[in-house]
Amino acid sequence: MNENASGLKSQVQPIVVVDSISKSFTHNVKVLDNVSTRVTKGDVLVIIGPSGSGKSTFLRCLNGLEDIDQGTILIDGIPLDDHEKNRLKIRREVGMVFQSFHLFPHMTVLENVNLAQKLVRKKSKIEATQLSKDLLQKVGVDDKAAVYPNELSGGQQQRVAIARALALMPKIMLFDEATSALDPEMIGEVLDVIRDLANDGMTMVVVTHEMGFAREVSDRVLFMEHGCVIEEAPTERFFQQPAQERTRAFLRKIL
Repeated sequence: MNENASGLKSQVQPIVVVDSISKSFTHNVKVLDNVSTRVTKGDVLVIIGPSGSGKSTFLRCLNGLEDIDQGTILIDGIPLDDHEKNRLKIRREVGMVFQSFHLFPHMTVLENVNLAQKLVRKKSKIEATQLSKDLLQKVGVDDKAAVYPNELSGGQQQRVAIARALALMPKIMLFDEATSALDPEMIGEVLDVIRDLANDGMTMVVVTHEMGFAREVSDRVLFMEHGCVIEEAPTERFFQQPAQERTRAFLRKIL
């Protein structure tokens, strides 16, 4: 995405607003330290950084899987706070795909994708099945609808997990290193699905170690270390002219 297009997006009201959030676990170790960012509708924000930098925790905070200690998060104007009604609204609007697939082994692929639609969106079986079939076709596993997860490759299981997340028709998709548990030859097929979603205009926050992919699909890149945002910039500027020496050192090691 070029910087002019990214600049035009930045003039639009952001759909994700994160202001000065912090999060600690045991022994008062800060996993997130005063993190702020904005994501505009249709944006793809890629988060990179060394292991243990807080990237996954940040994603889990965005949909309320982890509570923050301070700061504020707004998702499409809804505050992510202690009100259960707000949290339920946000979880309906934010889909998340994890490193592990978390598919129900006793259900077929189609049943896995149908389930949340019926429970959360209260769709009939007929309505849910039609959308599930469309989504399975979109992610390239429509021929696997009747099989069980253990009959699929890792890449196929992750594509089913993506279809399941999309079935709730979320406004925002979060990807937490969705390819890290896959064999190298399966990574490309999952990245292709995420790339197609970006081309379709889905708003996404993506944690990844795949730098070529990050450079191709993102509008902005955010670099984290020790729970802090070291640098955030439009993609080409980030990779070509990083402002911080720590960013430059990190990129020299991985590119």
